[in-house]
Amino acid sequence: MTRLPDARELVEHLRAVSYFDGLDDSSLDGLARHAAWREYGAGEIVFLEGEASPGLHYLQFGWLKAVKTSPEGREQVLRFLGPGEVFNEIGVFANRPNPATAIALEAAGVWLIRREAIARLLSEQPGFAQRVIENMADRVIELVALVADLSLRPVTGRLARLLLDDAIGDVLRRPRWYTQAELAARLGTVPDVVQRAMRGLEAEGVIEVERHQIRIRDRAALERLAS
Repeated sequence: MTRLPDARELVEHLRAVSYFDGLDDSSLDGLARHAAWREYGAGEIVFLEGEASPGLHYLQFGWLKAVKTSPEGREQVLRFLGPGEVFNEIGVFANRPNPATAIALEAAGVWLIRREAIARLLSEQPGFAQRVIENMADRVIELVALVADLSLRPVTGRLARLLLDDAIGDVLRRPRWYTQAELAARLGTVPDVVQRAMRGLEAEGVIEVERHQIRIRDRAALERLAS
């Protein structure tokens, strides 16, 4: 049986989150006491777009994706979420319905920190509210960059930027869920177009595509395409 984490573990994780930087132990303990633990399997929905947001989420392990879906069923991935990230800030801090749907890409463990605990902290600690504003501004900048990419940059340029941003060193690891369909959804296109773009980059010696990773062979050329 999987051991259930306790609130003390969550406190330690929250210390490393920028939103909660500088909070004292009492404040972190208060957040943890109002948190609930949930595990999800691959493909399970964490929350749905348009539903009321119950709180802020912290991803302890696994990977998720946040997506917008068209009436025809086409997905646009807004971001992939990895261990240590918090998400659904807009739904909580702006007191709005969930702006997107979150789906588990693999087995994932998520803490839900209740909206009431967050709201109390916002009213009691101005420093916390200031950090929230700063982090929310960063998220807006990221979304503006995404819109600009989708509107102004060709698929090959978007792919080049993604490879540069996501690679560790010169290698982008590809978990089992990191399929061309998921990659296409993140780039705002379809798998066939992504496949052609990757083949083109590989033929030019810019990247090397392997089963579980993509290796950057010519970073300068990739940066030119991304710019």
